[in-house]
Amino acid sequence: MIADSTIAVVGLGLMGGSLARAVAARGVRVLGYDRNSEFLEQAMSEGVVHAALGRDLSGMEDADAVVLALPVDATCLAMPVVARRAAKARLLMDLASTKRSVVACAESAGVGERFVGSHPLTGSHRSGWGAARASLFESARIFLCPTSSTSTEALRLAEQLWSSLGARTEALDAQEHDDEMAWSSHLPHVVASALAATLDEAGIPRSALGPGGRDMTRLAGSSTEVWGTIVADNASAIVSALAAYEERLRAFREAIANRDDSATRVMLDAGRKWFEAHEPAAAMAPEAGR
Repeated sequence: MIADSTIAVVGLGLMGGSLARAVAARGVRVLGYDRNSEFLEQAMSEGVVHAALGRDLSGMEDADAVVLALPVDATCLAMPVVARRAAKARLLMDLASTKRSVVACAESAGVGERFVGSHPLTGSHRSGWGAARASLFESARIFLCPTSSTSTEALRLAEQLWSSLGARTEALDAQEHDDEMAWSSHLPHVVASALAATLDEAGIPRSALGPGGRDMTRLAGSSTEVWGTIVADNASAIVSALAAYEERLRAFREAIANRDDSATRVMLDAGRKWFEAHEPAAAMAPEAGR
């Protein structure tokens, strides 16, 4: 998939920019587009993007593969255009953090056979072309969510592309993916944002936090545009996760308010046991979180 190929990347922020950098470094001809003209100009001036796509994605006709690195709503809006423009492409992918809606849009646009939804479990709270780096996907876990009609060839090409970038892939049903992400990714992000807003209301700057507090609030610095669409697209699953978290917070608050030290210790111990069960012993610090 990589050697002597042409890949169109639509969206040159953290994810799309990193993918463009990575494949260009491996000899791929990259066609690029971003609505932020500065991102596109920078990518071209650095020799990462070799030719610009038009605002209507004209030029995509030459691509062997197309990667949509856009928020989920923009990905769905672009899908019919990709269907018209990318008749030659053997692989169509996206990089959005939710998959159910995108997979449905691909099928509706008539490109389900060539489409493989992708979600790299890597990233940064930083965004834009300046945050992109060619090494972002090395050793990363990549969820691949095919449509009901994705061909064996398209799935194989997606696996080859990610493998060539040093990533490891795992195929997963789109609905199952979104349900899992609500707990493992979306809940932590919403909690970090709520914590940051609460600290702001209390007049506590991030500079006043210790390492643990800075770790917990780092996600709050992520793109509002990107995360707004993620939360909207996976709302029902996130609401369920938040309800469970709220119950746990309520129990903590009541135990502390009632000076119930025994109940507080039980809950603190439950968190510590979860941490120890999922953290390699060598990585544990004796005073973690202070």
